[in-house]
Amino acid sequence: MDSTSGRASAPDPNSGEPGPSAGSSSASASLPHQQPEGSSPPAPPSRYESQKRRDWNTFLQYLKNHKPPLTLARCSGAHVIEFLKYLDQFGKTKVHITGCPYFGHPNPPAPCSCPLKQAWGSLDALIGRLRAAYEENGGRPESNPFGARAVRIYLREVREGQAKARGIPYEKKKRKRSNVAVAAANVSVEGDGGGSTGGGGEGSGDADSSAAAASAAAATTTV
Repeated sequence: MDSTSGRASAPDPNSGEPGPSAGSSSASASLPHQQPEGSSPPAPPSRYESQKRRDWNTFLQYLKNHKPPLTLARCSGAHVIEFLKYLDQFGKTKVHITGCPYFGHPNPPAPCSCPLKQAWGSLDALIGRLRAAYEENGGRPESNPFGARAVRIYLREVREGQAKARGIPYEKKKRKRSNVAVAAANVSVEGDGGGSTGGGGEGSGDADSSAAAASAAAATTTV
């Protein structure tokens, strides 16, 4: 009787009702932690892709608010330059004018009334993202307004003007040539071992460009 009553709570094997078991309990406990095959969530977009999408939407909104309204098909390099000048009002970089006593001083000792503008690096990175977004959204490379010659000339003028006004010369190709020369010297001494020396200049340039891109992000999202 005692043995029968002790087994009274166990399910009848002939009743067709499955009973709990250690194996099924552990399996059910582990189910929430398992990812079914083929149902993994998509990877989130990278920081660059997210910023590129925001920049593109900002530019489209600018075209919509343009007076008169401007379509993307009619957008030219002149309109892109107009957009870059519009973004200067959201800039955070002090650019001294010619008559300022701190013109050409990288670290002025006192504040001045010179305007704040977008840094050249920010504009350059912004144009790179918009140029890629234009073609990703169906635009033809040969008609890409962000790659127009007028835009390249404007960016070069901004770079040279800010370098003089701020007293901070931007890196030039001469530094890359020196790195190539060093790499060539290493190759002559160590064979193939000096090939990595010449790439250092470009790597630092990419880091500077990504830092400037963050500044452009703050400007374009404020529009």
